[in-house]
Amino acid sequence: MPETDVPPMDERLVPATRSPVGLGTLFLAFAKMSLAGFGGVLVWARRAIVEQHRWMTPDEFNETFALCHFLPGPNIVNLSVVFGARIRGIPGAIAAFAGLLGPPVLIVTLLAILYARYGDLESLRRTLGGVSSVAVGLLFAVIARMMLPLLKKREPLSLLVLLAVFVAVGLMRWPLPTVLLVSIPVSILLTVIIRRRAA
Repeated sequence: MPETDVPPMDERLVPATRSPVGLGTLFLAFAKMSLAGFGGVLVWARRAIVEQHRWMTPDEFNETFALCHFLPGPNIVNLSVVFGARIRGIPGAIAAFAGLLGPPVLIVTLLAILYARYGDLESLRRTLGGVSSVAVGLLFAVIARMMLPLLKKREPLSLLVLLAVFVAVGLMRWPLPTVLLVSIPVSILLTVIIRRRAA
């Protein structure tokens, strides 16, 4: 067949890789995320899963991460278990979980021993302050990337819910469980309405 020029596809429409992923590959991928994740692994997790390995589309990642918010425990740990189970079942969940937590546990244990001895040094405190600034910057960057699918879909109602939750929790200081109990049903209802209209 003759080759034709194919227009670039929207990032959220590109299918994720569906070929089998080895347990070792899964372990190493999450180990690299955890070792690179100064100030939080979410930035590196999205980059590795969506952009580097293409195991998920941006929409799939956002939906999986949203699910992990409603499970008990740290979000990124939940993500490793849910993602690993989705890719390779229970062995995949164990491999991703071990990769995510194994290296940091060893490193943090060593650093805790060193900090207990040298934690009063002023230079160390200044260094940790700089690292905190970088961590906040990385968090804002990944939030912006995760919002892109919503902006590309041009769903003002979804953005309105996002803004309302931010105001309620971040500015008004309302309890998170109360806000979630209201915002989740509203968000689901709006999504159903939007998809029915689109169909």
